[in-house]
Amino acid sequence: MSRSTYLDPAATIDARVEDLLARMRLPEKVGQMLQLDARGDIDDIVVGKLAGSILHASPDTMLRAVDLVRRTRLQIPLLTGDDAIHGHSFWPGATIFPSQLGMACSWDAELVERAARATAVEVAATGIHWTFSPVLCIGRELRWGRVDETFGEDPVLIGELASAMVRGYQGRGLDDPTAILACAKHFAGYSETQGGRDASEADISRRKLRSWFLPPFEGVAREGCRTFMIGYQSMDGVPITANRWLLNDVLKQEWGWSGTLITDWDNVGRMVWEQQVCADYTEAAARAVKAGNDLVMTTPRFLEGALDAVATGALAEADIDAAVRRILRLKFELGLFEDPRVPDADRQAEVIGSASHRALNLEVARASLVLLRNTGVLPLTGTLGRDADGRATASAPKTIALLGRNADDVDDQLGDWAGASGQVPWMADGHPRECTETILDGLRTLAPHGWTITYGRGADIEVLQPTGETFPDGQPMPPVFHDAPVRRELLDEAVRNARGADVAVVVVGDTIALTGEATSTATLELMGGQRELLDAVAATGTPMVVVVLSGKPQVLPVSALAADALVWAFSPGMRGGTAVAELLLGLIEPSGRLPISVPRHVGQQPVYYNTIRGQHGDRYADLTQDPAFVFGEGRGFSPVEYADLVIPQPRVSADGVLRARVRVANTGQRPVRELVQVYVSDVVTSVTWADRELKAFRHVDLAPGQSRVVDLELPASSCTLVDAGAVRRVEPGAFDLLVGPQSRRSALLAARFEITA
Repeated sequence: MSRSTYLDPAATIDARVEDLLARMRLPEKVGQMLQLDARGDIDDIVVGKLAGSILHASPDTMLRAVDLVRRTRLQIPLLTGDDAIHGHSFWPGATIFPSQLGMACSWDAELVERAARATAVEVAATGIHWTFSPVLCIGRELRWGRVDETFGEDPVLIGELASAMVRGYQGRGLDDPTAILACAKHFAGYSETQGGRDASEADISRRKLRSWFLPPFEGVAREGCRTFMIGYQSMDGVPITANRWLLNDVLKQEWGWSGTLITDWDNVGRMVWEQQVCADYTEAAARAVKAGNDLVMTTPRFLEGALDAVATGALAEADIDAAVRRILRLKFELGLFEDPRVPDADRQAEVIGSASHRALNLEVARASLVLLRNTGVLPLTGTLGRDADGRATASAPKTIALLGRNADDVDDQLGDWAGASGQVPWMADGHPRECTETILDGLRTLAPHGWTITYGRGADIEVLQPTGETFPDGQPMPPVFHDAPVRRELLDEAVRNARGADVAVVVVGDTIALTGEATSTATLELMGGQRELLDAVAATGTPMVVVVLSGKPQVLPVSALAADALVWAFSPGMRGGTAVAELLLGLIEPSGRLPISVPRHVGQQPVYYNTIRGQHGDRYADLTQDPAFVFGEGRGFSPVEYADLVIPQPRVSADGVLRARVRVANTGQRPVRELVQVYVSDVVTSVTWADRELKAFRHVDLAPGQSRVVDLELPASSCTLVDAGAVRRVEPGAFDLLVGPQSRRSALLAARFEITA
């Protein structure tokens, strides 16, 4: 074999990998398994430790790292990654879309794919090859700080949207210069930790994993997602980092996945200093590699640990070789040996924050908003139209009192992983202010000529107490959150504004200090003086519209639940303020639906809709079990009615397709984009199972007064359960097809069908 085979683009990837691997010394191989934090000593990372990958590289550091690679013996290009979670998080002026939870409100896979494609185009222009996204965790424990990063509570919806995001990131293939690697995370069950405490033990049996938590990951594995990131937590006493059954037996052997695994931040080190299941880094390195991990994120001592493990016989060099093959394959597939894809200033100027991406961002933001209550106060204009300036039109002037910190707070609107959320030092002030349109900006820009918009903060939310610089793993330590006291002068101003207005729009929610890793909360209540603000404005008698701008579901007081209108906006991104203003003014039709349930009280948890049947009674002694708002809930400005659910052939074989139809009618005066949701309930099961599960959904556009018959198809093979032996299968018998606008039983039409053996 030629000495230059690995540098020959005409050679096969297999031949190039084997040629390069044969030339590598053991420290170079172990170095390839390291992904290190580029905020450290980049010279030591690249030249000293021979790291194969870096993350959190500033624009200047990226160029320095590429130059340093040329000084290494084999000049193996770096694989660069970062957390482009809902846009290019840490590049000034890049497009920041709504959070994953916000995007999930669209229930629109095609739209999510387009957002991921735009993100990939921007990320690729900055020299980054890899985003640690999408998140496939299930949002069931609402106190967990990372609920905003999920697609909600349902495995089917999560799987559809995550697969779409993978397609968007990876484009036409990894040889596409605008493609970036997708990374499905956190494999698996990370979100189910006890008490919402981030990264603690998760009580999940293998059957429960197969029932709910693994199907979305299996879907993206078959979609071609090239990398997976493992979770921090342990299950049944075994850290995921060392869980060979999950990482090897299920992912690689059972599913046939041939991609590359990466640990999360210092997972290998955590087995020593936090979980304390390994005596030293030698043992931790051996366990991690044997379990199937390939790249090790931010554990610098893995280098010495792995070398020592090989020297002592605790680890075979062949195990190292297997991991390095998978890493090198990625680099060859990306074409990095021919083109390391360095930052391209001209390309950045062309694509980052481009007009087309801004337009798409507004489209996604509009689809992310969920109207949950409306007594008729919305739309504020009562009309649908714009004048020559783009403003809403109206027949009479009004005064709108806009109240609440989150009505004009950029960072809280963008949410976590967005510049000022604290993960990187070079964007301490966040994205340029002019890139983000707050709700105040939106109303001032779009309200009809002659309208008056007053603004008052109304209440503070937080007092933050610094606790230290970093955790033992080097990650920044978030401050401790304290409720801000009620400030009488702010409250009095808000009441005066409300009394002098035709409508009060009160924007409440959480802050970035209550969102993200290590920021789980013990409560879901509105913090600071926000409850007092809502109560005081409600007491004025002025019609009140409540907008919740938050990272995750929150518990609302009665004054908010009884408001004249209620809109939910999960971290709606840079153009979220304009989208909210458009909705309030009637310039768009609300179409979002909740991907997650909203409790009335934190003690109701868990409140996800697809809970297992079987309990004494149907309520708490002191509170209903019914959540405030359920999975799938949302509405347009016009009411929609469902009728005439029919299954022409109610007997179907296990390999057949069930066909049904339902009539959906818009009985109002404005157009509606209705989301027809299809659930299935298995009437009698061999094991306890969910009362109902989402199986399909479809958007239907209806003009005012229009009625349509909607055809539905459902493969019988999707009507499965996981039996007592942890095998997923269809059990023949009776099922109920449930169709309607949300997941509540009372809102769903039902028709019985049978699956035959």
